[in-house]
Amino acid sequence: MNTDVFDGPRPLADVLADYRANGWARVGRLCSEPELEALRARIDAIMMGEIVYPGMFFQRDTDNGSYDDLSFGKGYEGPTLRYRKVEKLEMDPLFLRWIEDPRFYAIAREAVGPELTLYRALVFNKAAETGGSYLPWHQDGGRFWGLDRDPTLQIWTALDDAPENGGCIEVLPGSHLRGLATPLGGVVPKHLLEEHRAEERALRIPARAGEVLLIHNMLWHRSVRSTTGKPRRALTACYMDAATRCLRTKRTPRVFFPLFRDLSLTSARETT
Repeated sequence: MNTDVFDGPRPLADVLADYRANGWARVGRLCSEPELEALRARIDAIMMGEIVYPGMFFQRDTDNGSYDDLSFGKGYEGPTLRYRKVEKLEMDPLFLRWIEDPRFYAIAREAVGPELTLYRALVFNKAAETGGSYLPWHQDGGRFWGLDRDPTLQIWTALDDAPENGGCIEVLPGSHLRGLATPLGGVVPKHLLEEHRAEERALRIPARAGEVLLIHNMLWHRSVRSTTGKPRRALTACYMDAATRCLRTKRTPRVFFPLFRDLSLTSARETT
């Protein structure tokens, strides 16, 4: 397989140029309707307990949409479509097949490197009944992530339409170029949001079901509640250089899931 061939609607060079300059990029609508139907049915079956993978991570959403009221560490709380996120989706062969799509290898090889591992793969869900919760301005990196280097690439796939009033991603273009807002990472402090006029400069990125976006981990981004009365599910996967190591000491350091083994071996043979 020629992994240099990128058959998305936008040329790979243009996508990567946007990602590097702005911290995000539209790739195009890569996921077909049959694939979307299968992925949506699968995540619903996982949330409803019809398909079980021991060790999968769950976080139920709040009833009031408040990020501050979220609970942590409870895991699976029974059948419901109101989980805010479901993580470790690489356990599921259907999701893993999408995460390892060769078109994503073409992107990740250029943006990160030829040998790759997965930090996390999860579905963020804004339930139809509640509109989900507000996710404040944040970055996906820093000491909170416990790594010897910050990842830089997330590939985000809309499983449902995410219109402007439907909980779409909002970004502060170019904010990734400043690096971490705080050493800890995570939520961006209020005084920095005011200093950089985040509310004034926020850019909404509506997406169609099946559309793929690139998000730089250091990009300031958020999402608000949906008012459409429809679910807004999106799969995001964080791709890392395979040399990345976990720094945690209180527990056994994490070993990260290897990706694209066959493609990376093919790529290495082609360059020798």
